[in-house]
Amino acid sequence: MEESKQKVRTKFDDNARRYDSQRKQLIPCFDDFYGIAVSLAASEKESPRILDIGAGTGLLSSFLMEKYPKASFTLIDLSEKMLELAKDRFDDNPNVTYLVADYAKYPFAEPFDLIVSSLSIHHLTDPEKAALYRTINNILNDKGIFINADQVLGSTPYLDKMYVTDWKAKVEASGLSAEAIAASYERLKLDIFAPLADQLNWLKQAGFVDVDCVYKYFNFVVLFGRKETA
Repeated sequence: MEESKQKVRTKFDDNARRYDSQRKQLIPCFDDFYGIAVSLAASEKESPRILDIGAGTGLLSSFLMEKYPKASFTLIDLSEKMLELAKDRFDDNPNVTYLVADYAKYPFAEPFDLIVSSLSIHHLTDPEKAALYRTINNILNDKGIFINADQVLGSTPYLDKMYVTDWKAKVEASGLSAEAIAASYERLKLDIFAPLADQLNWLKQAGFVDVDCVYKYFNFVVLFGRKETA
């Protein structure tokens, strides 16, 4: 498993500089995918504590920062080079903390009001996904919200093949170079997608309430869960 994570780190280190510029071409539903994730990030606090899991270049956090400019952000990712780009993006913002670490193992000590993730948790094994959801529930404050914008496995082989075929057709018509497309297909080999139904069950088993798939576009989904008041 550690070897697999090292491959993920290497691939994203290598692609760090090109990552954001390719997002809209690699995510056909980009605007809805990120826009809905941000719209779900509700907090009663003007300056919530937000954790971005697998934050990469800080793309999702940048959208959340527009909504909560006074929030404090913690960005955690395996790839140091990706987080270096996040540091450039946020220009030494004192309200942003960066952690180069494996979030599946990191001993989080402080609670958060909002925990978000985009296109990262699918790199974990299924037991790791379920364990991470339990950890997230444990470190959320009461009424805290978890949002996972990610990709899932089709519930049948037919559906999964349809999802992949549709995505490849759109990527190949997007204007990306042949080199960039080939690199994206290589990264796809590192993904460990899980069915949507399993993801929702793991969230419920972790203690979340109001669990839902709020948005779905083929295999792109935005999952929601809320921590009940103790």
